[in-house]
Amino acid sequence: MYSWNNTNLPYFILVGLTDSGELQLVLSLLFLLIYLISVVGNLGMISIIWLDHHLHTPMYFFLTHLSFLDLCYSNVITPKTLVNLLTSSKNISFVGCFTQLYFFVLLSATEFFILASMVYDRYIAICNPLHYQVIMSPRLCRALLTGSYMVGFLDATVNNLFMRRQDFCNSNKIHHFFCDTSPILVLSCNDTYGTEMMIMLLGGSSIIISLIIICVSYVWILLTILKLSSTSGKQKAFSTCASHLLGVTIFYGSIIFTYLKPKKSYLLGKDQVASVFYTIVIPMLNPLIYSLRNKEVKNAFIRVMQKRGGFRQLK
Repeated sequence: MYSWNNTNLPYFILVGLTDSGELQLVLSLLFLLIYLISVVGNLGMISIIWLDHHLHTPMYFFLTHLSFLDLCYSNVITPKTLVNLLTSSKNISFVGCFTQLYFFVLLSATEFFILASMVYDRYIAICNPLHYQVIMSPRLCRALLTGSYMVGFLDATVNNLFMRRQDFCNSNKIHHFFCDTSPILVLSCNDTYGTEMMIMLLGGSSIIISLIIICVSYVWILLTILKLSSTSGKQKAFSTCASHLLGVTIFYGSIIFTYLKPKKSYLLGKDQVASVFYTIVIPMLNPLIYSLRNKEVKNAFIRVMQKRGGFRQLK
């Protein structure tokens, strides 16, 4: 039997997504492309919002931090996954594994409440537009942001403290492409019931509370939109929320499918496919969703390029 501080076997083995050499090559090229798009897209989104003063609003304040979280997501998971796909060595040290797990939980929990804050911002903008500037003050935005990160740090710290109490035996092979809670707990020799319940309590609370905020806000938004007499006003309001709703649905759907269940329900193939979406694909999709479907971001990009000589005139 070995544990967290065992020096004879100080590593796990990430089995990965497939044993096929050809499929590994295809996946590595695909993930590399997704990774590059994610990095460029999220850095571009952050830069455009920072450089264009027209986007210095609460909505884009939260979108900046969503892009920052997605950028971190990409760098926590994808580079190690690419190394494992391209090399024969799939080892990851105990320290490296639990560090990856820590930041994965931190970023996930923080993103839940960043997304909830973005929906609350849209709720105020659509349902209470006359008081929008007063309610969504810089002080409230900073408070919502700070609270989101504090929840993330709390979830990640408690999660890692409980995970590090486990002893592991029989195998050090993690049947996953990154260090996630369920596939690690499968290797534990201890009774993991208490750890599972604590992790599900914290993680589940973050998901449920943020999802309630999102659902309630969207219900009020929908009711307000339906009361509008102007067709163009309805279309504008719907288009404002459509991008965010799409990102929320994909992110929460894949997270709930893999996270809110005991380790005995862990299914290798299905859980890995869902995990690919929220760890690798979604960090690429978010900047595309919020830029390609957003005229303000497109216009801001053109203004930024014009200032730097990229475009001579607005066409």
